[in-house]
Amino acid sequence: MLFDIRTIVGALLGSYGVILVITGLVHDTGAEEAKTGGINVNLWAGLGMIAVAVAFLVWVLVRPVVPVESETPHLDEQPRDGDQSNAAE
Repeated sequence: MLFDIRTIVGALLGSYGVILVITGLVHDTGAEEAKTGGINVNLWAGLGMIAVAVAFLVWVLVRPVVPVESETPHLDEQPRDGDQSNAAE
């Protein structure tokens, strides 16, 4: 579960979202709001990213990846002496 791509994407989106929310709360000037029509874009984009990150992490918890067991032996396994499946003809 740790190396699932959804976990990595959720963590990255969440960390960027937190940075944007902090930036939106601390560095909100009138000049920046004038560029965006009076909207604190950093705050809203950060909140949106955090919401998507939470959705990704919930998705990981609800639908975890289950590895499939294969019946074929691995290539690096050598046959044992008593193994009849690879006997010479």
